[in-house]
Amino acid sequence: MLRDQNCFLAQSRRSAETAGVNVSEIPLTSARLKPAFCRIFLVECAAKQRLYGHTIKKYSSFGDLVQVLGTPGKKGTGLNPLQFDNPAELYVEDTGDIYIVDGDGGLNNRLIKLSQGFMILWLHGENGTGPAKFSIPHSVTVDSDGRVWVADRGNKRIQVFDKDTGEWLGAWNNCFSEEGPSAVRLTPDGKYLIVAQLNLSRLLVVAAPPVGSIGDCSVISTVQLADQVLPHLLDISGKTGAIYVAEIGAKQVQKYLHSRYQEYSDEQGIFGTTIFSLELNLNVMPGVAAAFLEL
Repeated sequence: MLRDQNCFLAQSRRSAETAGVNVSEIPLTSARLKPAFCRIFLVECAAKQRLYGHTIKKYSSFGDLVQVLGTPGKKGTGLNPLQFDNPAELYVEDTGDIYIVDGDGGLNNRLIKLSQGFMILWLHGENGTGPAKFSIPHSVTVDSDGRVWVADRGNKRIQVFDKDTGEWLGAWNNCFSEEGPSAVRLTPDGKYLIVAQLNLSRLLVVAAPPVGSIGDCSVISTVQLADQVLPHLLDISGKTGAIYVAEIGAKQVQKYLHSRYQEYSDEQGIFGTTIFSLELNLNVMPGVAAAFLEL
């Protein structure tokens, strides 16, 4: 979750080529940055032109471009300087540390942690099915207990790492036999993870495990979206708990709020069910994946 005075923009050229998006025609104000703090975290697909894409861009809260990581339009695997190939998403901690998943179907399958000054603190960067290896790492988030959660979409699992050391802590794959996770975020209380499955057009509400135990994935509830809306990425408001879902099939962003929360206990000892209602619908350009924060 982004709570500092800067906003980051990840550009993935391949996705936009499919959608035909021209980033040069999208004004910076389309990010809707507000003075004093950043209100929107936008992951943007880049354009057909080779002048764009494969970069991480940092903007001030006033919309000024502050930093560019990677060479626009040039895909690569380098670490010094950093080069990307279709970076999928990033997550920024309050400390300014940055977690990047680089490899939305490109050359790389990497999880990179950077310091606030853009120094590499640790990384996992090998394609494969074993621990700490990836196939299309597509989303990343960090919980309050210092665990990094990565949606390893191609391997149909979520992998978990220690945020300080990068040590592999475990993986969930029992929830994703039908399709791998496309996006993952935690609810503000840290009790649940919300996971998007792209082609199933579905959200999963998953119980977060206690500290010291990753265990197996336990689905508390599912939210079936309309057919073919294709939830690509999502974010959750730290203030209200509202869920913002970027739907690339429907070419829109939708906001869901808790409409009812009912405690219950069944024979398996699973507690709680969450039902969401549609609150807001925003039309966005094709291929643009956006998540909105209410800070």
